[in-house]
Amino acid sequence: MSKMIAPSLLSANFLNLEKDIEMLNNSQADWLHLDVMDGVFVPNISFGQPVIKHIKKIANKPLDVHLMIVNPDRYFEDFKKCGADIITVHYEACTHLHRSLTAIKNLGIKAGVVLNPHTPVSVLEDIIYLCDVVLLMSVNPGFGGQKFIENTYKKTKQLKEMIVRNNPSTLIEIDGGVNTTNSKQLFDCGADVLVAGNAVFSADNPMKMIMDLKK
Repeated sequence: MSKMIAPSLLSANFLNLEKDIEMLNNSQADWLHLDVMDGVFVPNISFGQPVIKHIKKIANKPLDVHLMIVNPDRYFEDFKKCGADIITVHYEACTHLHRSLTAIKNLGIKAGVVLNPHTPVSVLEDIIYLCDVVLLMSVNPGFGGQKFIENTYKKTKQLKEMIVRNNPSTLIEIDGGVNTTNSKQLFDCGADVLVAGNAVFSADNPMKMIMDLKK
């Protein structure tokens, strides 16, 4: 089982993004997690294509683009052009999820589904075969620094069982309130990728924190 860390750039220093990305380039981070928020699907507005285009110029890790937006289908091609390697869309935002995932995969990049804390993993039973990644939100999406929702452990185990049955190559990603107090248990429950924002960027030594989360 892979143990991957995807630091969330939402917690980085936007006045000095280049410095933070270079630190991540030199760290054991596996992906860079980019939260795109529109102020409609979630309360906050974050950043979009212009910022991602610049991140791509200096990042040497895959860009994991998490679309917390309404009508995400309109933008798949845009984000691919900006350098997305993985695009994840919310189950709750996609009326035609099969079509959305197919469209992302047709661009030649990895496709994933995100579930909000209240959405059961059972909704993925008929679509899991198309998912390269399933991202479980362990907080309510839209702003950083929230408390981890304990029910995530149970959901991770349930999802792992479904994946083993249907599509063993699907990765489980967890996003929200991840830190060294819950990282081991999440990996033990079957998670493959942990998104960490505050835990990494508020640490005295972010590179060491990434290593600690993997341990």
